[in-house]
Amino acid sequence: MFHDYGYMVGMHIFWWFFWVVVVVAIVFWGRGDSWVRRERPRETPLELLRRRLANGEISPEEYEKRKVILDRDS
Repeated sequence: MFHDYGYMVGMHIFWWFFWVVVVVAIVFWGRGDSWVRRERPRETPLELLRRRLANGEISPEEYEKRKVILDRDS
């Protein structure tokens, strides 16, 4: 009586797979691009200048000159 149910197993698996794909697609689509690429917030010019001073790329005198220019422009 129940020995010939094998043809239904394939359809049952198909529907489980279908709904899993639909749910995953909705979740990823709802997240938008924020999940795909995580960009760091952009540094402000003053933060960049401070980082360059901390790394030793510029001297304290150069830092002060450029900071005055940045303060004047903003």
